[in-house]
Parts: sequence; structure tokens; C-alpha cells
Amino acid sequence: MNLVATPARLSTVSSTFEQDFSRRLHWSAEQDAAIEERVAAILADVQQRGDAAVLETTARFDHLPAQNMAALELTQAELKAAYDGLPTPQRDALTAAAQRVRSYHEAQKKASGESWSYRDADGTLLGQKVTPLDRVGIYVPGGKAAYPSSVLMNAIPAHVAGVPEIIMVVPTPKGEKNPLVLAAAYVAGVTRGFTIGGAQAVAALAYGTATVPKVDKITGPGNAYVASAKKRVFGLVGIDMIAGPSEILVLADGSTPPDWVAMDLFSQAEHDELAQSILLCPDADYIAAVQREIDRLLPEMPRAEIIAKSLSDRGALIHTRSMEEACAISNRIAPEHLEVSSRDPHRWEPLLKHAGAIFLGAYTSESLGDYCAGPNHVLPTSGTARFSSPLGVYDFQKRSSLIEVSEQGAQTLGRIASVLAHGEGLQGHARAAEMRLKA
Repeated sequence: MNLVATPARLSTVSSTFEQDFSRRLHWSAEQDAAIEERVAAILADVQQRGDAAVLETTARFDHLPAQNMAALELTQAELKAAYDGLPTPQRDALTAAAQRVRSYHEAQKKASGESWSYRDADGTLLGQKVTPLDRVGIYVPGGKAAYPSSVLMNAIPAHVAGVPEIIMVVPTPKGEKNPLVLAAAYVAGVTRGFTIGGAQAVAALAYGTATVPKVDKITGPGNAYVASAKKRVFGLVGIDMIAGPSEILVLADGSTPPDWVAMDLFSQAEHDELAQSILLCPDADYIAAVQREIDRLLPEMPRAEIIAKSLSDRGALIHTRSMEEACAISNRIAPEHLEVSSRDPHRWEPLLKHAGAIFLGAYTSESLGDYCAGPNHVLPTSGTARFSSPLGVYDFQKRSSLIEVSEQGAQTLGRIASVLAHGEGLQGHARAAEMRLKA
């Protein structure tokens, strides 16, 4: 089969650039109505019948029949056995990646996750108390591929935050358990695990069943059914985000070997046909060189068909007037992954405001961030990096305000509150403050 990947060739000097650019970026986040309807039925069934509904749905969708939920629960002994049974290179790589992820999130906790308080001049104490969530659920995809990295990126920040119970759900179609996923759960400190997936797993975590405990928050990526289910249970439980297709944007000044950049574009395109890979560069000859490398390297890729469709349908190679203009366009896109493939990436980094993660320099491939650099790889997609952040320790903590007003402070604050409360017509509020005033 002669596959061809033809990402759109755009130029910012073209009179039709804005129209062509908008058309290439457009992606509808609305789920298919049939998926929404099926998800709603699954959620309602699990809410009403609990474990029985989970067992039936798991047998139907994952072809994994089980007599009871005990058969679908992963024991700590099984997780440890999976870790002990890994080939030494895999075990060492998993352990090293986990340590880097843990170190990063421990630093993150120290920087922003501690309680604090102070007393003002009249002795009033004001502050913030930071506490971990009691129980979280992490969803680990497990259909077309296995993702031990997703276990690390979801469970480790929860563990570092101090969450005492971390419940993992992972689909295992036909009962095929991936040892790396189980070993990652052992390394990351997962408390309990169940071999269930899809909307039924989200429902079990959100509502609780006789076997699966109800959680406070659900994190982790999944397919359209998982995304729809997370959206529907939000409010009953917290969620991290509604993730769309994966994205990479490469800002290149032409100094990086073009085959490196071509492969970086492949690294996201191979996820699925809806993934998006974009190159922004002021050097037209370099863009042509990257296209030649795409043509040369594509036949070597095991997932060549997926890459070809992704690049042809959603990819773009954009010729810009300058690197400054490329940075401005990048901010409009607000990509999930942003590579600054430049001789001097720190020159351009201050111009970049919106991205899930920024990878600086030619040697910083996005794939290193996916697996082992340390920062979290659960990132905002579909332009939501304009207002959202990567998954982190802060997602597994909550903050309570601390207020202790002294007798002296009540004399000042009480008068202020009284005036404002009367202005709002809330006399009960006003009188509560006035009762604490000295005659």
C-alpha cells in the first residue's frame, strides 16, 4: 500500500490564510448523540443496580465474563507479582520514570500546596488550610493499547498530595492484563484496582457500588464514552478535564534536523486519526525538507495508516513571516504540547502564553515528557490551555479558608459588615455582626 501523508501547506502571507487556518483548526467537541444516549443508559443502570450492571456491561463490551466483582478486582499481591516479573530493563525504566514524576510533584507540592496563615495588627488570624481529597478514582485506558505512563501520571500526584485511597479502573478486553500497567500501579501506590472500563467504570466510581467505593474525583483520559460519562457525573464528583484528541505544535527556526521534527509530528499523529500535528516555521525550504522526511519515514511506521490520515485531515505545515508571528499563532492555538525547536528556545519562551506543556530545545522531544521527564502528561487540549492547567498535586487537594477574628478585630469588621449587610437588605447578617460590637 502506497500511503501518502499530505498535511495542509499554509502561508500567513496568503489572502486566504485566516479562512484556511480556521478550517484546519476546527474540531467539534460535541459527542455523537447515539453515544450520549448509550452512556446515559449505562450510568442509570449502574446507579440503580450497582455491581450487577457493571458485571453485565463489562461482559458485553470487554468480553470479560465474571461471576462476581471479586473476579475483577486486582489484589496488591497481583500488582507486586507483575512488578517482580518484569524484565529488568522494563522494571528499571518504570522505577526511574516513577521517581522523576514523584520528584517533580513533590517540588510542586512544596511550591503551592502548603497551608498558611498570618495575624493582622488587631490579632485576627487569616489563612488557608490545604487538605487532600479522601478518595480518588483514576481511569487508565486499556483498549487498543496499554498505558503504564497514565498510571504514573495520575496516581503519583494523588499519592504525593496525601490522598489515602487511590482506586484504579482499567479495561482488560477478554481478560488480557498488561504486566507493565499492573506494575506501574504497584510503583505508584494504587490502593485498589478493578478490571473494568468504559462508562460503567466511571459510573461505578461516581455512584459507588457494593464493591467499588464512591470517589470524590475522577481523573484520567479515555474514549468518547468515558469523556461523555465524566461530563455527566461532574458535580456529583470532581473531574480533571474533558480531553479531546492529542495535539502537538512545533515552532522551528530551521536549525533542527528535519527528520527529528517529522518524527515529532508523527508522535502525536500516531495516537488516532483525529490527532493534530502542526509545524510553524519562517523558513520555506525547511518546511519542504520536513515534508520530504515525512514521505521518507512514513512507510517505516507500524501505525502508518493512522499517521497518514491524521496528517492529511488535520495536520498543517505553516510558513510564517517570522518566529515572532509563529509565537503569536501558537498562542491562538493554545496547543496541548508545544515544542520550541530552536537554537535559542529561551529567546522565544517569554512570548508563549498558552500551552499545556512547553518543550524547550531540539533535544526535548515531546515523547520524553510523555514518559519520564517528570512534569505531568495529562494536559488540556482543544484550546483549553488558554484557561486550564496540567494535572498536578493541586488537583488532588482542596483549600479551606481560615478565619479567627479577635475581639478587637470584630469592632472594625463588624461595622463594615453591618453597613454592607443593611445595604443588601439582609438584617440577620447585620445583626449577627452588630451583636459582637461593644456598646
